[in-house]
Amino acid sequence: MNAITRLAAVVSLASFMPLTALAAEAKGSVEVLHWWTSGGEAAAVNTLKQQVEKDGFTWKDNAVAGGGGAAAMTVLKSRAVAGNPPAASQIKGPDIQEWGALGLLAELDEVAKANQWDALLPAKLTPIWKYDDHYVAVPVNIHRVNWLWVNPVVFEKAGAKVPHTLDELFVAADKLKAAGFQPLAHGGQPWQDSTVFESLVLSILGPEGYHKAFVELDEQTLTGDKMVQTFKTLQRLGTYMDANRAGRDWNIAAADVINGKAGMQIMGDWAKSEWTAAHKVAGKDYQCVPFPGTQGSFTYNIDSLAMFKLKNEHDIEAQNDLAKVALEPAFQTAFNQAKGSLPVRQGMDMTPFDACTQQSQKDFQEAEKGQGLQPSMAHNMASSLAVQGAIFDVVTNFLNDPKADPAKAAKQLGAAIKAAQ
Repeated sequence: MNAITRLAAVVSLASFMPLTALAAEAKGSVEVLHWWTSGGEAAAVNTLKQQVEKDGFTWKDNAVAGGGGAAAMTVLKSRAVAGNPPAASQIKGPDIQEWGALGLLAELDEVAKANQWDALLPAKLTPIWKYDDHYVAVPVNIHRVNWLWVNPVVFEKAGAKVPHTLDELFVAADKLKAAGFQPLAHGGQPWQDSTVFESLVLSILGPEGYHKAFVELDEQTLTGDKMVQTFKTLQRLGTYMDANRAGRDWNIAAADVINGKAGMQIMGDWAKSEWTAAHKVAGKDYQCVPFPGTQGSFTYNIDSLAMFKLKNEHDIEAQNDLAKVALEPAFQTAFNQAKGSLPVRQGMDMTPFDACTQQSQKDFQEAEKGQGLQPSMAHNMASSLAVQGAIFDVVTNFLNDPKADPAKAAKQLGAAIKAAQ
């Protein structure tokens, strides 16, 4: 090939590529802001990306790691202020209502009606995704937060038994510690500290007490004797955590359990995505049990994609496709298998899912019948970000101070929440 021929080929290729890109853009693109950035999470969100692209639309990924979503929310706020929000953003719980009140979210009623969302989604939870009785967000899963993850090989080496009560938890922790293992893998970030704290509240106060504390924000419950007991238990639990945990991401802590350095982790079922990514099998290489004392209860954390108002007709088509695909059985199966969570679409065939997810579905259905189904405080489902931030500050300051007074912490909790309301 001579120089002129090579130059012609380069020019031809260069001309072709933009036209291809323009063709994709012409059908519409959807920018998605999210914080699914760990190995297992990235694999999960990729299943959604592939389906949207299969439908001929362009996926623009905007992944922002860190802070359990706090960093992504900072980006979203700055984009919204600038009048340039993404087409879709991962937003949870009461925050969806706040964005709806600002008039920035798109109504999804046509997509919802055409695909029968009211029949597909759990009736108790549909208000989460609606603003002014209009769907403005689409859920992709239901996470269970109150899980305990166990490495059975480590437990066997230590002669420990999988705990089902708080007393059994401390017996197991002592045996793990004596055998030279880190009993409890934990990342020293506020949202992780409060994930442990809320599971203790659920265990000690029960679902009714949990609801009074974190949903009703009842001051008597927040400052009462059982809350003092909860802080005492948290303080004791902290002695089984790695002293160098400050700033550690949750998936790094999960790796310590997976690799046999630690015996347990208190974390939501997204932790299972790390076990899956490591080619581990539920019920064999690891065990998942409800956090001790919370059997029959289910604290939920739901990932949703809120849709922002767009002007471009083709991009709106891409946005609607994203909303439709998110609840289709194929995606619900692939995404939740990779993410470790429970399909939010009801009536799914659960045989492709592992033992942990199947148990999660049974527990969800049981909890839904009574008061056991509760929104996660630590994961933006129960209260405003201001109230959540106040709880985070009290809990993290307490856990990082070995000499902290549990009774004083309970009073501080009540005062901090009152000030944040």
